[in-house]
Amino acid sequence: MMDQTEVSSGIHYNVLPLRELENRFFSKLKDQGKSANTLKNYKTDLECFNQYLIHNHKNMDISKYAMNEIQEYGKYIQNRYNSDNSRRRRIQALRIFFDFLVGEGVVPGNPVRKLPTSPKFLDIPRPSTFANVKTLWSHLIEESHNPHKMTQLLARRNQVITLLIFGAGLKVSDISKLKLDHITLGDTPRVMVIPQKRDPYTVELPRVFNAVYKSYVALLTSLKNESGLNFDDVLFNANPHRILSGGLSARGLEIIFEELRKKLLLDMTPKSLRQSCIFKWLHFGKIDNLIKEWMGVAPSYSLKLYREHMHKHIFNDDFLEEMYLNYKGNLQ
Repeated sequence: MMDQTEVSSGIHYNVLPLRELENRFFSKLKDQGKSANTLKNYKTDLECFNQYLIHNHKNMDISKYAMNEIQEYGKYIQNRYNSDNSRRRRIQALRIFFDFLVGEGVVPGNPVRKLPTSPKFLDIPRPSTFANVKTLWSHLIEESHNPHKMTQLLARRNQVITLLIFGAGLKVSDISKLKLDHITLGDTPRVMVIPQKRDPYTVELPRVFNAVYKSYVALLTSLKNESGLNFDDVLFNANPHRILSGGLSARGLEIIFEELRKKLLLDMTPKSLRQSCIFKWLHFGKIDNLIKEWMGVAPSYSLKLYREHMHKHIFNDDFLEEMYLNYKGNLQ
Protein backbone atom coordinates (compact mmCIF):
# COMPACT_ATOMS: atom_id res chain seq x y z
CA MET A 1 0.00 0.00 0.00
CA MET A 2 1.50 3.33 -1.04
CA ASP A 3 1.89 6.25 1.32
CA GLN A 4 -0.85 8.85 1.15
CA THR A 5 0.36 12.33 0.28
CA GLU A 6 -0.81 15.86 0.88
CA VAL A 7 0.04 18.79 -1.39
CA SER A 8 1.28 21.98 0.26
CA SER A 9 2.75 24.84 -1.77
CA GLY A 10 3.33 22.47 -4.63
CA ILE A 11 5.40 20.02 -2.50
CA HIS A 12 4.18 16.50 -1.70
CA TYR A 13 4.56 15.28 1.88
CA ASN A 14 3.83 11.78 3.15
CA VAL A 15 0.82 11.60 5.47
CA LEU A 16 0.96 8.60 7.80
CA PRO A 17 -0.31 7.86 11.33
CA LEU A 18 2.11 8.96 14.04
CA ARG A 19 2.53 5.45 15.45
CA GLU A 20 3.49 4.07 12.04
CA LEU A 21 6.07 6.82 11.59
CA GLU A 22 7.52 6.11 15.03
CA ASN A 23 7.72 2.39 14.25
CA ARG A 24 9.61 3.20 11.06
CA PHE A 25 11.93 5.42 13.09
CA PHE A 26 12.61 2.66 15.64
CA SER A 27 13.27 0.16 12.83
CA LYS A 28 15.82 2.52 11.32
CA LEU A 29 17.58 2.94 14.67
CA LYS A 30 17.69 -0.85 15.08
CA ASP A 31 19.14 -1.25 11.56
CA GLN A 32 21.84 1.27 12.55
CA GLY A 33 22.90 -1.06 15.37
CA LYS A 34 21.46 0.92 18.27
CA SER A 35 21.30 -1.10 21.47
CA ALA A 36 18.09 -2.40 23.02
CA ASN A 37 18.56 0.05 25.89
CA THR A 38 18.92 2.99 23.48
CA LEU A 39 15.76 1.94 21.62
CA LYS A 40 13.91 1.64 24.93
CA ASN A 41 14.96 5.18 25.87
CA TYR A 42 13.79 6.61 22.54
CA LYS A 43 10.44 4.86 22.91
CA THR A 44 10.01 6.21 26.45
CA ASP A 45 10.90 9.75 25.39
CA LEU A 46 8.60 9.76 22.36
CA GLU A 47 5.79 8.20 24.37
CA CYS A 48 5.91 11.36 26.49
CA PHE A 49 5.19 13.33 23.31
CA ASN A 50 2.37 10.95 22.36
CA GLN A 51 0.71 11.27 25.76
CA TYR A 52 1.00 15.05 25.58
CA LEU A 53 -0.84 15.06 22.24
CA ILE A 54 -3.57 12.70 23.47
CA HIS A 55 -4.21 14.26 26.90
CA ASN A 56 -4.25 17.79 25.52
CA HIS A 57 -6.37 16.89 22.48
CA LYS A 58 -3.71 18.10 20.06
CA ASN A 59 -3.66 17.51 16.32
CA MET A 60 -2.19 14.03 15.69
CA ASP A 61 -1.20 14.91 12.10
CA ILE A 62 2.52 15.40 12.63
CA SER A 63 3.01 16.76 9.11
CA LYS A 64 1.29 20.01 10.16
CA TYR A 65 3.57 20.69 13.13
CA ALA A 66 5.58 23.92 13.12
CA MET A 67 7.35 26.10 15.67
CA ASN A 68 4.23 27.16 17.61
CA GLU A 69 3.19 23.57 18.34
CA ILE A 70 6.73 22.59 19.34
CA GLN A 71 7.05 25.57 21.69
CA GLU A 72 3.85 24.47 23.46
CA TYR A 73 5.36 21.03 23.98
CA GLY A 74 8.56 22.67 25.26
CA LYS A 75 6.55 24.52 27.92
CA TYR A 76 4.83 21.25 28.86
CA ILE A 77 8.22 19.56 29.33
CA GLN A 78 9.52 22.45 31.45
CA ASN A 79 6.51 22.21 33.77
CA ARG A 80 6.39 18.44 34.01
CA TYR A 81 10.03 17.58 34.73
CA ASN A 82 12.26 19.00 37.44
CA SER A 83 15.40 17.37 36.07
CA ASP A 84 17.22 19.32 33.39
CA ASN A 85 18.61 16.09 31.99
CA SER A 86 15.08 14.63 31.65
CA ARG A 87 13.90 17.74 29.81
CA ARG A 88 16.95 17.74 27.59
CA ARG A 89 16.64 14.04 26.72
CA ARG A 90 13.00 14.31 25.65
CA ILE A 91 13.65 17.35 23.48
CA GLN A 92 16.66 15.66 21.90
CA ALA A 93 14.67 12.51 21.14
CA LEU A 94 11.97 14.58 19.44
CA ARG A 95 14.60 16.52 17.48
CA ILE A 96 16.16 13.32 16.15
CA PHE A 97 12.68 11.97 15.32
CA PHE A 98 11.91 15.12 13.33
CA ASP A 99 15.24 14.79 11.52
CA PHE A 100 13.99 11.36 10.45
CA LEU A 101 10.65 12.86 9.36
CA VAL A 102 12.45 15.40 7.20
CA GLY A 103 14.38 12.58 5.52
CA GLU A 104 11.13 10.66 4.97
CA GLY A 105 9.47 13.66 3.35
CA VAL A 106 6.85 14.01 6.09
CA VAL A 107 7.79 17.56 7.10
CA PRO A 108 9.72 20.24 5.19
CA GLY A 109 11.97 21.20 8.10
CA ASN A 110 12.76 20.47 11.74
CA PRO A 111 11.17 23.04 14.08
CA VAL A 112 12.57 21.24 17.16
CA ARG A 113 16.08 22.42 16.24
CA LYS A 114 15.02 25.97 17.15
CA LEU A 115 13.85 24.92 20.59
CA PRO A 116 16.43 25.56 23.35
CA THR A 117 17.34 22.58 25.49
CA SER A 118 18.25 22.42 29.14
CA PRO A 119 21.95 22.23 29.93
CA LYS A 120 23.41 18.77 30.32
CA PHE A 121 24.62 17.72 33.74
CA LEU A 122 27.06 14.85 33.82
CA ASP A 123 26.49 11.87 36.08
CA ILE A 124 29.21 10.93 38.53
CA PRO A 125 31.53 8.42 36.78
CA ARG A 126 31.05 4.83 37.92
CA PRO A 127 33.98 2.89 36.47
CA SER A 128 34.55 -0.84 36.68
CA THR A 129 36.79 -1.63 39.63
CA PHE A 130 40.44 -2.49 39.09
CA ALA A 131 39.79 -5.92 40.64
CA ASN A 132 36.97 -6.64 38.18
CA VAL A 133 39.09 -5.63 35.20
CA LYS A 134 41.84 -8.02 36.38
CA THR A 135 39.29 -10.82 36.90
CA LEU A 136 37.95 -10.37 33.37
CA TRP A 137 41.44 -10.27 31.85
CA SER A 138 42.55 -13.40 33.74
CA HIS A 139 39.49 -15.30 32.51
CA LEU A 140 40.02 -14.25 28.88
CA ILE A 141 43.71 -15.24 28.96
CA GLU A 142 42.83 -18.69 30.27
CA GLU A 143 40.03 -19.16 27.73
CA SER A 144 42.30 -18.02 24.88
CA HIS A 145 44.30 -21.23 25.44
CA ASN A 146 41.27 -23.54 25.51
CA PRO A 147 41.82 -26.76 23.49
CA HIS A 148 38.67 -26.01 21.44
CA LYS A 149 39.64 -23.67 18.60
CA MET A 150 36.33 -21.80 18.47
CA THR A 151 36.43 -21.16 22.21
CA GLN A 152 39.99 -19.89 21.76
CA LEU A 153 38.95 -17.55 18.97
CA LEU A 154 35.97 -16.13 20.87
CA ALA A 155 38.20 -15.47 23.90
CA ARG A 156 40.86 -13.77 21.76
CA ARG A 157 38.18 -11.67 20.10
CA ASN A 158 36.95 -10.63 23.53
CA GLN A 159 40.53 -9.83 24.58
CA VAL A 160 40.77 -7.48 21.59
CA ILE A 161 37.43 -5.89 22.54
CA THR A 162 38.57 -5.42 26.15
CA LEU A 163 41.80 -3.74 25.03
CA LEU A 164 39.93 -1.47 22.64
CA ILE A 165 37.67 -0.28 25.48
CA PHE A 166 39.93 -0.35 28.56
CA GLY A 167 43.04 0.36 26.52
CA ALA A 168 41.77 2.96 24.04
CA GLY A 169 38.45 4.14 25.49
CA LEU A 170 36.42 3.23 22.41
CA LYS A 171 32.62 3.12 22.47
CA VAL A 172 30.81 0.02 21.22
CA SER A 173 29.49 2.06 18.29
CA ASP A 174 33.10 2.80 17.24
CA ILE A 175 34.31 -0.78 17.74
CA SER A 176 31.46 -2.25 15.68
CA LYS A 177 32.71 -0.40 12.58
CA LEU A 178 36.40 -1.30 12.79
CA LYS A 179 38.16 -2.81 9.79
CA LEU A 180 41.48 -4.65 9.78
CA ASP A 181 43.29 -1.71 8.20
CA HIS A 182 42.18 0.55 11.06
CA ILE A 183 44.68 -1.20 13.36
CA THR A 184 48.37 -0.29 13.32
CA LEU A 185 50.87 -2.41 15.25
CA GLY A 186 54.34 -1.36 16.38
CA ASP A 187 56.13 0.19 19.34
CA THR A 188 52.94 2.12 20.06
CA PRO A 189 49.97 0.25 18.55
CA ARG A 190 47.08 2.48 17.54
CA VAL A 191 43.49 2.20 16.39
CA MET A 192 41.85 4.58 13.93
CA VAL A 193 38.35 5.87 14.69
CA ILE A 194 36.27 7.30 11.84
CA PRO A 195 33.34 9.32 13.24
CA GLN A 196 30.43 10.42 11.05
CA LYS A 197 30.68 14.13 11.76
CA ARG A 198 34.40 14.82 12.30
CA ASP A 199 37.80 13.89 10.93
CA PRO A 200 39.30 10.47 11.71
CA TYR A 201 41.72 10.24 14.62
CA THR A 202 43.88 7.54 16.20
CA VAL A 203 44.17 6.40 19.80
CA GLU A 204 47.07 4.68 21.54
CA LEU A 205 46.68 1.08 22.67
CA PRO A 206 48.59 -0.79 25.41
CA ARG A 207 51.76 -2.49 24.17
CA VAL A 208 50.34 -5.97 24.87
CA PHE A 209 47.83 -5.34 22.09
CA ASN A 210 50.52 -6.31 19.56
CA ALA A 211 50.80 -9.89 20.79
CA VAL A 212 47.09 -10.33 21.50
CA TYR A 213 46.02 -9.00 18.11
CA LYS A 214 48.57 -11.06 16.16
CA SER A 215 47.45 -14.30 17.80
CA TYR A 216 43.81 -13.33 17.26
CA VAL A 217 44.21 -12.51 13.56
CA ALA A 218 46.24 -15.68 12.92
CA LEU A 219 43.53 -17.93 14.37
CA LEU A 220 40.74 -15.86 12.81
CA THR A 221 42.34 -16.17 9.36
CA SER A 222 42.73 -19.94 9.77
CA LEU A 223 39.09 -20.49 10.77
CA LYS A 224 37.83 -18.08 8.09
CA ASN A 225 39.64 -20.15 5.49
CA GLU A 226 38.20 -23.38 6.89
CA SER A 227 34.70 -21.88 6.65
CA GLY A 228 35.23 -20.34 3.21
CA LEU A 229 34.58 -16.84 4.59
CA ASN A 230 36.25 -13.58 3.61
CA PHE A 231 35.65 -10.25 5.36
CA ASP A 232 37.75 -7.27 6.44
CA ASP A 233 35.97 -6.54 9.74
CA VAL A 234 38.09 -6.78 12.88
CA LEU A 235 35.28 -8.56 14.73
CA PHE A 236 32.84 -11.31 13.81
CA ASN A 237 29.57 -12.89 14.85
CA ALA A 238 29.65 -16.57 15.79
CA ASN A 239 28.02 -19.36 17.73
CA PRO A 240 30.12 -21.77 19.87
CA HIS A 241 30.89 -23.91 16.81
CA ARG A 242 31.57 -21.64 13.85
CA ILE A 243 31.91 -18.10 12.52
CA LEU A 244 28.60 -16.88 11.13
CA SER A 245 29.56 -13.56 9.55
CA GLY A 246 31.98 -10.66 9.64
CA GLY A 247 31.19 -7.67 11.80
CA LEU A 248 29.53 -7.33 15.18
CA SER A 249 26.85 -4.78 16.05
CA ALA A 250 26.96 -2.46 19.03
CA ARG A 251 24.18 -4.52 20.57
CA GLY A 252 26.18 -7.70 19.95
CA LEU A 253 29.08 -6.19 21.88
CA GLU A 254 26.81 -5.34 24.79
CA ILE A 255 25.47 -8.91 24.82
CA ILE A 256 29.04 -10.23 25.12
CA PHE A 257 29.50 -8.16 28.27
CA GLU A 258 26.12 -9.25 29.63
CA GLU A 259 27.18 -12.88 29.28
CA LEU A 260 30.60 -12.28 30.84
CA ARG A 261 29.01 -10.30 33.66
CA LYS A 262 26.70 -13.21 34.52
CA LYS A 263 29.40 -15.85 34.16
CA LEU A 264 32.05 -14.06 36.23
CA LEU A 265 29.65 -12.23 38.58
CA LEU A 266 31.12 -8.86 37.61
CA ASP A 267 29.57 -5.43 37.84
CA MET A 268 30.81 -4.31 34.44
CA THR A 269 29.46 -2.80 31.22
CA PRO A 270 31.25 -1.34 28.18
CA LYS A 271 30.44 2.11 29.56
CA SER A 272 31.92 1.42 33.01
CA LEU A 273 35.02 -0.16 31.44
CA ARG A 274 35.43 2.91 29.22
CA GLN A 275 35.22 5.16 32.28
CA SER A 276 37.99 3.09 33.87
CA CYS A 277 40.11 3.90 30.82
CA ILE A 278 39.49 7.63 31.26
CA PHE A 279 40.67 7.45 34.87
CA LYS A 280 43.72 5.50 33.67
CA TRP A 281 44.59 8.28 31.19
CA LEU A 282 44.30 10.88 33.94
CA HIS A 283 46.61 8.91 36.22
CA PHE A 284 49.05 8.58 33.32
CA GLY A 285 49.13 12.38 33.14
CA LYS A 286 47.54 12.72 29.71
CA ILE A 287 46.43 16.31 29.07
CA ASP A 288 42.71 17.09 28.96
CA ASN A 289 42.66 18.09 25.29
CA LEU A 290 44.20 14.77 24.26
CA ILE A 291 41.79 12.78 26.45
CA LYS A 292 38.83 14.65 24.93
CA GLU A 293 40.15 13.94 21.44
CA TRP A 294 40.47 10.23 22.23
CA MET A 295 36.99 10.22 23.79
CA GLY A 296 35.60 11.80 20.63
CA VAL A 297 33.94 14.65 22.54
CA ALA A 298 33.86 18.41 22.01
CA PRO A 299 36.61 20.62 23.52
CA SER A 300 33.93 22.09 25.80
CA TYR A 301 33.34 18.69 27.47
CA SER A 302 34.27 18.85 31.14
CA LEU A 303 36.49 16.28 32.86
CA LYS A 304 35.88 17.98 36.21
CA LEU A 305 33.95 15.08 37.74
CA TYR A 306 36.63 12.62 36.69
CA ARG A 307 39.35 14.73 38.26
CA GLU A 308 37.32 15.13 41.46
CA HIS A 309 37.04 11.33 41.81
CA MET A 310 40.57 10.37 40.70
CA HIS A 311 41.65 9.52 44.23
CA LYS A 312 38.92 6.85 44.44
CA HIS A 313 39.69 5.15 41.13
CA ILE A 314 43.35 4.38 40.48
CA PHE A 315 44.14 2.46 37.29
CA ASN A 316 47.12 1.41 35.19
CA ASP A 317 47.50 -1.13 32.38
CA ASP A 318 50.88 -2.69 33.24
CA PHE A 319 49.11 -5.75 34.62
CA LEU A 320 47.69 -6.58 31.16
CA GLU A 321 51.07 -7.54 29.73
CA GLU A 322 52.38 -9.02 33.00
CA MET A 323 49.45 -11.43 33.32
CA TYR A 324 49.54 -12.25 29.61
CA LEU A 325 53.26 -13.11 29.60
CA ASN A 326 53.16 -14.93 32.94
CA TYR A 327 50.42 -17.25 31.72
CA LYS A 328 52.30 -18.03 28.50
CA GLY A 329 55.49 -18.58 30.49
CA ASN A 330 53.78 -21.07 32.79
CA LEU A 331 52.61 -23.08 29.77
CA GLN A 332 56.16 -23.56 28.49
